[in-house]
Amino acid sequence: MLRNNAKWLLKFSIRSSTAKRRSAAYDKITSRPFSVLIQSFDKRHNLFQCEAFAVPKSTLKTTACSDQLGERQKGHPHAEPSESPSYNATNEFTTRTHTCGELRAEHAGQSVTLCGWLEFSRMSKFFTLRDGYGTVQALIAEENGPRIPLDGLPFESILRVTGKVQLRPDGQHNRFMPTGEIEVHVEKLEVLNESKKRLPINVKDHNRAKENLRLEYRYIDLRNPQMQRNLRLRSQVIMKMRECMINDFGFLEVETPTLFRRTPGGAQEFVVPSRKPGHFYSLVQSPQQFKQMLMVGAIDRYFQIARCYRDESTRPDRQPEFTQLDIELSFTDREKVIALVEAVLQKSWPFTDQPLKAPFPRMTLVEAMDRFGSDKPDVRFGYELQNVSALLSPRDQLAVSDVREQDFRAYANVIRAKEARQLPGGIRKTLDEIAKKSNYCKFTMSKITPDWNTGPIVRLLGQSATEAISGKLSLEPDDVLFLGWGKQSYVQNMMGRVRLAVYEMLESRSVVPKRATHAHNFLWVIDFPMFAENEETGTIESTHHPFTAPHPEDASKLADGVPPDAELFKIRSLAYDLVWNGVEIGGGSIRIHRSELQRRVLRDVLNIEHDHLGHLLDALDSGCPPHGGFAIGLDRYVSLLCSAASIRDVIAFPKSLDGKDPLSKAPVPISEEEKRIYHIKVIE
Repeated sequence: MLRNNAKWLLKFSIRSSTAKRRSAAYDKITSRPFSVLIQSFDKRHNLFQCEAFAVPKSTLKTTACSDQLGERQKGHPHAEPSESPSYNATNEFTTRTHTCGELRAEHAGQSVTLCGWLEFSRMSKFFTLRDGYGTVQALIAEENGPRIPLDGLPFESILRVTGKVQLRPDGQHNRFMPTGEIEVHVEKLEVLNESKKRLPINVKDHNRAKENLRLEYRYIDLRNPQMQRNLRLRSQVIMKMRECMINDFGFLEVETPTLFRRTPGGAQEFVVPSRKPGHFYSLVQSPQQFKQMLMVGAIDRYFQIARCYRDESTRPDRQPEFTQLDIELSFTDREKVIALVEAVLQKSWPFTDQPLKAPFPRMTLVEAMDRFGSDKPDVRFGYELQNVSALLSPRDQLAVSDVREQDFRAYANVIRAKEARQLPGGIRKTLDEIAKKSNYCKFTMSKITPDWNTGPIVRLLGQSATEAISGKLSLEPDDVLFLGWGKQSYVQNMMGRVRLAVYEMLESRSVVPKRATHAHNFLWVIDFPMFAENEETGTIESTHHPFTAPHPEDASKLADGVPPDAELFKIRSLAYDLVWNGVEIGGGSIRIHRSELQRRVLRDVLNIEHDHLGHLLDALDSGCPPHGGFAIGLDRYVSLLCSAASIRDVIAFPKSLDGKDPLSKAPVPISEEEKRIYHIKVIE
């Protein structure tokens, strides 16, 4: 292991004529500031054959450091004896001996030095000290009180405390604190920096400020234990991903540029002015083009922790700047990329007591939409949609304007009487709001009564359709039927949202099981269409992105030209999304690696001017291997691992819902001189 992780410096020999001298020689060389491996002993010439590595000996002793979650590990078996039962590298290069969160009963009797924030005090005698690793109680003995004044010292002041660890008296243990068995009897207290009296926000969990205020004073909010746990878990997961990619699978980490040129056909990009009049950079939405060109350049196993930018509206799971684990490799196919991603997630999974199991199940997009009304289905609960299109006629009362008969679909969802009786009274209003936001489809909610088959529903569906639906769905009195109909993709999406909303209402009332946040319901969604019609403009666009390759079984449809729209929309792509508990955490595809096919897609299908992609097309002409990749949205993924309500809770300095930075107030106006330098004129 040492050979793999340290730089080899030299080989050397040490002569020793006796076993005693050999032992002394061994002690001498291993005390040097290098890692020394005794390879062998040559009895004939009394020589130690040694190798030295440029690793400080202290580094070799710090393998017992705490992990990113603050959990202590056992001491290294070869570490030198010390006062501490376990060695913690977190305290290296600091003036403290321990963190506030690591002291336990086995430390009793030790003298320690702690640094942290004054969290709470009472009686001018007891106080708690907090750092990023936990909290510990300290006690100022009566004889030390006069020379260690605590009165009037503001909370959140920075202290350095020296004292002795003692067990708390019997009956005074705090089982809610990891350090609750002990307290530190203070011998010396230094105020390193006194805080102002009233801070704008509190650090305590039970009295947190509203989010915008917390973002404005993020430097205080970061002290909150939940933020500490989230950011340390994020660091741990990314570290494990890096180790896995490099050490286990031989990938090369390559940093690609952030400043690039505009890429039409994707998300809206941020524009960056330059000093050359009329010329602008764009911030990359992803390293897509760069990683494809790396494949051309024989960097056949690439990854990076990539920063990406999109000038889009923010949501709880979206930020204008975000981070992803970006992967690309050559000479691969869909199955191998999927297996790679599963392996990376397994190896970086932070909950070792509940290991992740692979392979993950798969579902085609057609099946996902038909059963769940979503391309990112939450499969932790049932209530699946029932396709009743064959039972209804898209005529008369069910007619929806601008929906052709061949595009007509109808879906039902049934809540049985036991749960339906506990639905809230305002459910109809909530679901009607969902329906109002859905174009090209309609919705109704109907409670089943004994005379339902002859009641008002008949005026809407007709007698035969009503009886057919009742029989197919086995409807019983007090069941509730949710029914949607209209244009296929629109009604599927609407009913998918209805399904989620209904379950959330029942879940909030404890009528149905609460969905487990860390349930291992990872799901691959595959076989996306290569092209789709834009709902607003009616133009053809890429479902994934324009560099995605067609499915091998459908590739012939693009071999000689562009087929009619009816056939074009049936072409499947080699795109794949990874969904976890109803959230898409990543996506990828096998790429087009032949320039003639890429030109046909851009020019003939998407009608995109592609002069700006000349560098990529030339690269494909220069001997480009088949390749594919994947990107995991780390902010979104880590927020799920942390059970956070928003990705903003796992980002140190996020933007607010309106895309602004409450901390610095960015974006802000620039001066007239700066406008002149960058040739900018502001038009109101």
